Amino acid sequence: MMEILSPAGAYEAAVAAVQSGADAIYLGYGKFNARRNAANFDENGLKTTVDYCHLRGVKVYLTLNTLLSDRELQQAAKLVRFCSDIGVDALIVQDLGVAELVRQIAPDLPVHGSTQMTVHNLDGVMACAALGMERVVLSRELSREQIRYICRHSPIEIEVFVHGALCMCYSGQCFLSSVIGGRSGNRGMCAQPCRMKYGWDGSADSYPLSLKDMALVSHLKELEDMGVASAKIEGRMKRPEYVAIVTRVYSDALRERRLPTRQELDDLTAAFNRQGFTDGYYEGRTGRHMFGIHEKEQVPEKLFAKTRQEYHKEHPRVPVTLHVRMKAGRPLCITVEDEAGNRASLEGSRPETALHRAVTEEDIRRQLERTGGTPYYVEKMEIDADSGLSVPVSALNNLRRRLLDELSQQRIRPPKRRSGSPVSLPKETGYTEPPAYTVALRSAEQLTEGLIACKPQVIYLTPEHILEKRELVACAIEQGIEVCAAMPRILFDNERRALDEMLEQVKSLGVYTALVGELGALTIAVSHDFTCRGDFGLGVYNSLTLAKLTEMGLISATLSFEQRLARIRDLNKPLDTEIIAYGRLPLMITENSIVRKGDGRYGANTLTDRTGAQFPVLAARGGRGEIFNSKKLFLADKQESYRNLGLWAARLSFTTENPRECVQILERYQGKGSYTPMDITRGLYFRDVE
Repeated sequence: MMEILSPAGAYEAAVAAVQSGADAIYLGYGKFNARRNAANFDENGLKTTVDYCHLRGVKVYLTLNTLLSDRELQQAAKLVRFCSDIGVDALIVQDLGVAELVRQIAPDLPVHGSTQMTVHNLDGVMACAALGMERVVLSRELSREQIRYICRHSPIEIEVFVHGALCMCYSGQCFLSSVIGGRSGNRGMCAQPCRMKYGWDGSADSYPLSLKDMALVSHLKELEDMGVASAKIEGRMKRPEYVAIVTRVYSDALRERRLPTRQELDDLTAAFNRQGFTDGYYEGRTGRHMFGIHEKEQVPEKLFAKTRQEYHKEHPRVPVTLHVRMKAGRPLCITVEDEAGNRASLEGSRPETALHRAVTEEDIRRQLERTGGTPYYVEKMEIDADSGLSVPVSALNNLRRRLLDELSQQRIRPPKRRSGSPVSLPKETGYTEPPAYTVALRSAEQLTEGLIACKPQVIYLTPEHILEKRELVACAIEQGIEVCAAMPRILFDNERRALDEMLEQVKSLGVYTALVGELGALTIAVSHDFTCRGDFGLGVYNSLTLAKLTEMGLISATLSFEQRLARIRDLNKPLDTEIIAYGRLPLMITENSIVRKGDGRYGANTLTDRTGAQFPVLAARGGRGEIFNSKKLFLADKQESYRNLGLWAARLSFTTENPRECVQILERYQGKGSYTPMDITRGLYFRDVE
């Protein structure tokens, strides 16, 4: 049966989830998880929770799903070892370096790919499988047809979100909170600026980035039938009562293979909602109907009080089989077995010949079935008893209690797992000379003879634009400039065929490298024999990730722009590294496109926040939208800050610039002219990001 996976921001929420029917819970530890503002757990709390869950047959997955620095990896290594030792069932990770660390330290501890990895197609799933992951959490934006296709062909388990908050941006690709507020969602500190007011035409008067909560409770049977392994409920920041209500509704509906009742839907709405719920992504219907905000309502105290009473009770959920042997002249023997194969056996005193009333099988059954207050219920009892014997009721009760205590100790005993040590990385400082300049172009019109004459090291262009500008591409290649095909940031499986055809045409023009920002794009590019460069979407934050990308065959990697330059300097650089040194930083890529007019080129759409800042919204492949920062990152007058960091290249990323501006900016970085754009920012390179 499909697993119901519930959130636990604290111990009481874990109890609420378990007693309401969860098959597994996921929780965080300290600061190494995407919900650092939740209560989370310390070592004692984590061990207590794992024991509590395992006793009741519930799995525990720990979220280690943020990007970690080199220094933090050393701390995370201790946590990984501790999790393995106490029997945590799996770690949920985003960072490729963290995944590699787990493999080195605890090779028997399962790893699940977080939704923060932005896995949204079969190629991404296959890449996760090749990395040794046993499960992957798909992006929330997929439709039923896309999920079904992936499940049908996936070699590993698939997990999908079924209830809770929807982010406007694909998880793992949102930089809005960090760029405008210094609090990174990739570091577990998202401030949820998407829930604030924005608007068009200069006024922030609506909520165009706030989606309703997802609710797929009416689709559980279909999800199970298509092969989804785990149905995940969002909400580690929510109250235990919320966790209990949602878990109960989903668990009951799944186990009884039915639709939710009217009362259950009302309970879900009362627990928390944003102007109703949506299944828009699942149904393949995006649009305004998916948007909504959370309106402050009175807490449903009656419902919550009743819910607390329910989850504070022990609901027996572990079936056991009892074997009873009561023979004349031999000690009374009772054996208990659970569904996992754990077995305990105890002997009592010898039964005596009955002087008045002999113990019957029904007497034995009645006493031994009294497991109330424990996680157990007797599913089956086999009794082999001679007639005419007597045994005290107290003896039966005592044996039952001791047996179940022994069984409990077996159930919480951690599995035996191998233990390893982190691999030491050789010190590789990268280049000693200043970095070369590369350019990324958003439109075909930005590729001009003037830009080519400036001779950037690499020109990044989409396959469509390469084919549109064949002659200029050939000219650039003739002059020794590498033209690199920038792969789509998001690509559904049903969009791949068209891309495959374009990539083959691009190769015929002499383009042999591809820029990839997610694992699916890497798999596709490699299948066409492209040499790959890594883009910012891969979340490169530490030396271990760089080493892993080198092992995977990449020849360069774009470092996260959420890092300070001082940390970038200290990274080991086993392959060429690049930073974004100019341009509007990408803030969101959205499946729900909010492009309102025009074709998205040169700032045809502008989103305004409550401070008056204006964010260009550009059209992306597949009808999607991309939101960019209101200010342009500009470091041409700060080149000394990144010249000696061991970098291979500094990228100038052009979005809303016209062709002439592209040339002027590149020349300025090359030391020619004095062009400086309006409204500049230094980005995050000189300040710490939470």
